[in-house]
Amino acid sequence: MLACALASCAYVEPTTVQYVGVPRFPPEDPAKVQVLRAEPAQRHHRLGEVLLDISIEPAPPVAEIEQKLREEAAKMGAQAIYIVRDVARPHEDRKLIGIAIRYLQ
Repeated sequence: MLACALASCAYVEPTTVQYVGVPRFPPEDPAKVQVLRAEPAQRHHRLGEVLLDISIEPAPPVAEIEQKLREEAAKMGAQAIYIVRDVARPHEDRKLIGIAIRYLQ
């Protein structure tokens, strides 16, 4: 029961920012959005940023963090999202920033 109580305190709070002047696309299926660790070499549009505030103690599972990235990027029509910043400081939230992208055809 203690594990369940602690897990319920873990959180992943998203904020999204769509860039001005970039093409708009219909939403994608979150299950198809790739989570990348670096910017891909393939040409792409940068659609916007997904900022996550993540609890440190207790920390949510990595799968939950990646799912939130996929969901938020999918709303912008992204096909992938890559991480540009991931910082955790003692006694503060973890901050993660990803860039949502769509590959050029």
